[in-house]
Amino acid sequence: MADPIIARLEAVIAERRKASPDSSYVAKLSARGRPRIAQKIGEEAVEAVIAAIQGDGKGVVSESADLIFHLLVLLADMGLTWADVLAELDAREGTSGIAEKLSRPKE
Repeated sequence: MADPIIARLEAVIAERRKASPDSSYVAKLSARGRPRIAQKIGEEAVEAVIAAIQGDGKGVVSESADLIFHLLVLLADMGLTWADVLAELDAREGTSGIAEKLSRPKE
């Protein structure tokens, strides 16, 4: 089960995706397409990394919130949910990171 704030955010994002891009950041971002949404995730991740390197805990928390928000927008754009992410984490529980990487198909 998703955290209540995540569930509320998913509901807000779903509603705002239907709004006018003139009145909603989520609608505007969604209208710009998946590449722009993905770019925002990258930007927020880099900002979180910079804050971490600087030892800025408050900055890491703030940028992590931005990162998760934009990730939720991407998931919605792809017809996925936070529950899908949690299910994947649940499936990986008890598997070492090394073993999990080795189980991935070779490209």
